[in-house]
Parts: sequence; C-alpha cells; structure tokens
Amino acid sequence: MINWKLLCKILGQLLFFEAVMMGVCALMSLFYRESDSSAFGFAIALTFIFSNILQCIGRDTTNYLNRRDAYLVVTLSWIVFSAFGAIPFLASRCLLSPTDAYFETMSGFTTTGASLIDDVERLPHGLLFWRSMTQWIGGLGIVFFTIAVIPSLIGGSVKVFSAEATGPLRSKMHPRLGTQAKWIWGIYLMLTVVCAVLFYLEGMSAFDCVNYAMTVTATGGFATHNDSTGFYHNAAIDYTAIFFMLISGVSFTLLYMTIWKRRFREFFRNSELRLFLSLITVATIFILITLMHSCDYNFADALRYSLFQVVSFATTTGVFNDDAGQWPHITWVVLSVLMFFGGCSGSTAGGFKCVRGVMVLEVIRNEIKHVLHPRSVLPVKVNGVALPTSKQTTLLAFSGLYFILCFVTYFIMTVIGIDSTNSFTIALSCASNVGPTLGLEIGPTMSWAILPGVVKWLLSLLMLMGRLEIVSVVVIFTRSFWMDR
Repeated sequence: MINWKLLCKILGQLLFFEAVMMGVCALMSLFYRESDSSAFGFAIALTFIFSNILQCIGRDTTNYLNRRDAYLVVTLSWIVFSAFGAIPFLASRCLLSPTDAYFETMSGFTTTGASLIDDVERLPHGLLFWRSMTQWIGGLGIVFFTIAVIPSLIGGSVKVFSAEATGPLRSKMHPRLGTQAKWIWGIYLMLTVVCAVLFYLEGMSAFDCVNYAMTVTATGGFATHNDSTGFYHNAAIDYTAIFFMLISGVSFTLLYMTIWKRRFREFFRNSELRLFLSLITVATIFILITLMHSCDYNFADALRYSLFQVVSFATTTGVFNDDAGQWPHITWVVLSVLMFFGGCSGSTAGGFKCVRGVMVLEVIRNEIKHVLHPRSVLPVKVNGVALPTSKQTTLLAFSGLYFILCFVTYFIMTVIGIDSTNSFTIALSCASNVGPTLGLEIGPTMSWAILPGVVKWLLSLLMLMGRLEIVSVVVIFTRSFWMDR
C-alpha cells in the first residue's frame, strides 16, 4: 500500500523550501526595483498555501518509507516542484504558455539547460536568478537537498537516496545518510563559492559571477547572457569554467575521499575517472586538430574552444564560448559521443555515465576471452571489486531502456516534421540532460521555442526520466508497482 499521507507530508515540506527559494529571488527583484517582484509574491503565496494543505493532510503519519513510497515520492517531487516553479514565468508573462513555462522549469531542475527564451538578457534579475537556482538545487537532487537540511523528514531513508542518486553503484561514505548528504552538499557549496569568487576576480559582475557559478557547478548551463560565457571573450573565465565543470563531473564521493580522507591513490586509480578523462583528452586533441586544419584557428584559440566545448558536452553542462554548430560535421559525431557517455556517477553531470561504459568494456573484454577460454570464470570488476550478476542485468536493462526512449523520441519528432539531425541530437540531449544540440535549426546557440507543444511535453518527460535514471520513473507505470504486495 502506498502511504499517501506521508507523500503529502514530504511534498508539503518540499514546497515550503521552494517558497523560501522563491523568496530569495523576490528579494533580488526588490533590490533591483523590477516588476517581477509581484510575480514572485503571487508564486510564493500559492506555493505556501499548497504546502500547508499537504502538510495538514499528512500531519498524523509515521516517517517510514517502503520502496514503492520512495520511488513515487521522488518522481512526484520533481513533477510538483517543476509545476510550482513554472508560476513565476507565467505570472511575470515572461512565458505565456504553461507548456513553455513547465518545459523551462523542468529543464532547470534537471540541469538540462535547454531554453525556450530567445533573449535572456531581457529578463529581470529575479527571474534570471530563479533559473540559476533551479539548476543549483537540481544538481545534486531536490529530495537529497531536503535530506541534508531535515534528515528526520524521511527517517534518513536510503531508499530515497537510491531512487534519486545517479549511476548504477551507490557508494556510502558515512553510515548516516543525513550526515553524508551534509558532506556532499558542503563540497558542492564550497566549489560554488570558490568558482564565484574566481569569476568575480576575472571580471564578472557580482550578479553574473554567482549565477554562472551556480550553473557551472550544477553542470546545468543556464546563462545571464545570450552568448553564455562567450559574452566575456575572456580566456581566464573560460579556463576557470573548464576546471569547475570537470570537477563537478567527478563523483562527489570520490572528491570527499580524496580531499578529507587523503586517499589520493584511489583518485587516480579510479577506472571511471580514467575513462572520463581519456574521452575528454582524445576528443579535445581530435577537435583541436580539426579546427586548426579546417577552420584556420590558431593553436591557442583551437585549444581553448575545443577543450571548453568538449568538457561542456562531456559534463552535460551546455555553456558555450563558440558555436559548435558551425564546426565541421565530424566534430558533431565526437561531441555526440561525449553527450552520450556524460560524466561520472554520483556527480552533477548527466548522461549514460562513464562507470557504465567501464562495465560494458569489461563485459566485452570477458566475452572475447571466453572465445579462447570457454570454461574460464571471469568476473566483471570495477575498481578491483567484482560486480554481482544482478548489476550486469541492471546495466543491460538500463541500456535497453535508454536506447528505446531515444529512438521513440527521435521517431516521433521525425514524423512530426523535425529534421533527422535535430531529432536525434534533441532526443540524446534530453535523455542525457545536456541542453545544447547540434543541427541546422536548433544548435548550441539557439532556443528550442520553435518546437511544437506536444514535443515540449514529451521532452519534459524525457528530461525527468534522464535525470532520475529512467527506471525510477518507468517502474511507476508498471502494473506490478500498484498491484503487487
């Protein structure tokens, strides 16, 4: 049985935090004396009312979550959060359609970074800050943020962590989930603050440096300028962004073990990290040579632009300092591969995750060895630890679902009339939570406003499924989820 009262209680508490977040943006509007303060006031009031109603419904209940409750509360949290998060866009008339407002908000919370707003520079400061804040909160997870603040709300349930965490392997660095959440969010906050300070010292305004720091460390990609970080034409800002995108694409558990536990040897021996860095190195060298040979870039510019775009696509951030849509088409293939693999598990990056790439390579290597030694027993190992057969089965199921969802989305968009290249890269972009695409109509520097409404709803669902690792959402639509005891 689903504990609906507990779900209402948790959703009510989450909406209270969302109202507080909106309050920060309302103060930003008042500080700059802009018109969107009334829109935030309306959104805060409505969100607060529903928060109290839901908490009243669930006031007489325990905090015990079973597995079904955990998966349902995580999925509903992201759906409800995005619904109420869309209100400021509608109330301010920045976006006139509920479809567009919901798409923009879902893109923010899932850190996809796809935007329907052609001219972000016309937005008031409050709405710009709200866009950035949605990505910063969504970077590590809406419910995971709540666990860090009030772990008693769900009794420190690891089931919720499993439902929202990224990657097939769950690493615990502390026996208490609430303490683990605080440590991870502490690292996340530290990276954001340091990034903002460096951006400020390198020439950004105080407002811009905070916004870009939040979206870069969240690997989200929303920007306060139409040209993203390319607006500044500043090499120092670009390389700072590259560094923090890279760090945010690494497992935060691995960062914790390295920084606080001094396990530097484990950091450099981590097989997932080595694959992640290898892909970035090879892709950067290839694109660098291509840009110098085909586009007449000098070495310094070719290195800067290629490395920036490679890291942006590999970490699924989506910020840009050059228009990769104008590069030779062979570079699109390389960037699409990076979009697919994404970053490391347990990071803010999206994608298939490099650890799954390591697992696939291990399986392939073992199968080749089995041809020569059919009776041998060859375990699949990641970082020296043998994985059970159940993990390999989960890998197969996830891979199958990932490709099926991308193909179905690609097919539907092609039938509607969207060209093949855009359909493919849009599907891959949303499933991997990347944001930018590579095509003739919708490229890295363009908005998604031209897409039909039905496609925007489809992509909103795909972004959610990509962020919650697909299975966490798909399981809710199965008959056994509701019928089995």
